[in-house]
Amino acid sequence: MTKKTSNAMWGGRFADGPDAIMTAINASIDFDKRLYAQDIQGSRAHAAMLAATGIISDNDASAIREGLLTVLSEIESGDFPFSAALEDIHMNVESRLKDLIGEPAGRLHTARSRNDQVATDFKLWVRDQFDAVDAALQALMSALVAQAEAGADWVMPGFTHLQTAQPVTWGHHMLAYVEMFGRDLSRVRDARARMNTSPLGAAALAGTSFPIDRHMTASALGFDAPAANSLDAVADRDFALEFLSCASITAMHLSRFAEELVIWSSAQFRFVALSDRFSTGSSIMPQKKNPDAAELIRAKIGRILGAMVGLFTVMKGLPLTYSKDMQEDKEQVFDAADNLMLALAAMSGMVADMNANVSSLEAAASSGFSTATDLADWLVRELDLPFRDAHYVTGTLVGMAEKQGVDLPELTLADMQSVHGEINEGVYGVLTVQNSVASRQSYGGTAPDQVRLQVKRWQEILK
Repeated sequence: MTKKTSNAMWGGRFADGPDAIMTAINASIDFDKRLYAQDIQGSRAHAAMLAATGIISDNDASAIREGLLTVLSEIESGDFPFSAALEDIHMNVESRLKDLIGEPAGRLHTARSRNDQVATDFKLWVRDQFDAVDAALQALMSALVAQAEAGADWVMPGFTHLQTAQPVTWGHHMLAYVEMFGRDLSRVRDARARMNTSPLGAAALAGTSFPIDRHMTASALGFDAPAANSLDAVADRDFALEFLSCASITAMHLSRFAEELVIWSSAQFRFVALSDRFSTGSSIMPQKKNPDAAELIRAKIGRILGAMVGLFTVMKGLPLTYSKDMQEDKEQVFDAADNLMLALAAMSGMVADMNANVSSLEAAASSGFSTATDLADWLVRELDLPFRDAHYVTGTLVGMAEKQGVDLPELTLADMQSVHGEINEGVYGVLTVQNSVASRQSYGGTAPDQVRLQVKRWQEILK
């Protein structure tokens, strides 16, 4: 095999260049080129600081600044020649900068390392993703709040074990997901605040002997402060793990809601009609309208959670500080972020477009003895029965109704009195689903008034 020329970024330590296989396994440019904007942003801040502290001249800093803007323009226009031989986005940018401005480009890397450079780039990128997810969650929550407001009075079955439990309102069900996504939003904001310290200036691992101003670069890049420990600054990727954790929990909530939409849109339920924009047909069965968008959202948790497990596995055994293993930190985060944003956008679209079948919801809410608990509560409240006795009486009446093939409101008063003689006509007032939901006036309950109260609260929060 012929020897290759030495790699300029490694200096004189290596007489030969890397083997082709080494080049292939070592290069990350195919995926980390997504960090180009953050890399150039960090380099501009670093160059400005180097000039402000007298480490490089103002003329060199000006040339670097203008050259980096040219590189940015070339990448954004698609004219930039990315090279695997240069390994990563950092060296690709620096090499092109040297082509453009010559010797001053070599001064840019003063007082920094690729270790703090990549940590800074990746933090900036993840921070941008937190902001994007924040906005997407707010859009989804707003769509759900609109559905809740429209359906504050619509009754539907509430389920446990996917069996009819008690009647609830459509608005109450929509708001349950608003609460879940609201906690997701809170986690996103907490994690973003926690990660917002700058690694730039930590250099390879020990800081630098140059008189740099890390507070200046941190401020320029929108960080709250420089990271307080140079070892930690380049060694950890917990900010990416927190992003994946937030993404995984959000994807789990999306998956649960998607599963309900799949069920609800079926011919057996007919609770909702999904728009044509988020459905597909069958290649052989012309009657089919498949909830493919919901099914794909339901599946996204697999790859997003897989990304989190993958990065945990990469990081779990690494000694301080940087190891090349950490090059494996980005692809899975990129993929998870892309798929989470796609899932959030698709779910927002489906929620905004979907139409509830109010008559089917009400019919289902009235079936399955859904007001049995209301009957038991009435026996406690009106006849002063201990709840366990009321539970037994109600269960007996449910069994009787089941044998007759009727629901509880269709039992005669004589039927009910055969089980407990003190039952009177007043019991029928609690056996309708409308009265059932209206009675659930406890804070956070399903009563329409409570739903409207929570709708108003969320509308204020989401302004």
